[in-house]
Amino acid sequence: MTTPQQDPSVALSEEDRETAVQRLQTAYAEERIPHEEMNERLDQVLTARTRGELATAMASLPEASPEPTSTIAAAGGRIRRRGAWRVPRHLKVASAFGRVHLDLSRAVIEHPVVDIELAVGTGRAKITVPRDATVDVEGVSTGWKDLRYQPPRRSRPSGPKIRISGSMGFGRLKIRHARR
Repeated sequence: MTTPQQDPSVALSEEDRETAVQRLQTAYAEERIPHEEMNERLDQVLTARTRGELATAMASLPEASPEPTSTIAAAGGRIRRRGAWRVPRHLKVASAFGRVHLDLSRAVIEHPVVDIELAVGTGRAKITVPRDATVDVEGVSTGWKDLRYQPPRRSRPSGPKIRISGSMGFGRLKIRHARR
């Protein structure tokens, strides 16, 4: 039985297409494929409509190496990131006791999708995202207090997609969009 992720007749998402383009660019930069082949495959990827067509374009291409997960951890105290810091593709934040404040509003975000995994025991967490970001909080479980997140009324989803997952024990997770 094939899952929706494996079904070749399923329509492509923009994230699937962007991932394929990045794999092609990486293979070309590492001199694994010649320029002409990269152009041919890139044309196939950009015109593909289903996952089956994309798989054909990506056949025999080396698998993408898994991106490393950066971890910020503290047993107690505060975890704070703000200003012009570089946000990794996968970020894990672990805090047993204390506060977490991640401000992504002025951060350098190089990826179209950023995954943030929370493991917060006792304490609260606050995440400020860019104005034009879209936020997915489907993967977050809260133990004691509910999640506070209000999507903007006038959304301009031109920015990165921030996917937040993980768990909050005894504390509240508050997510807000930057004002400027």
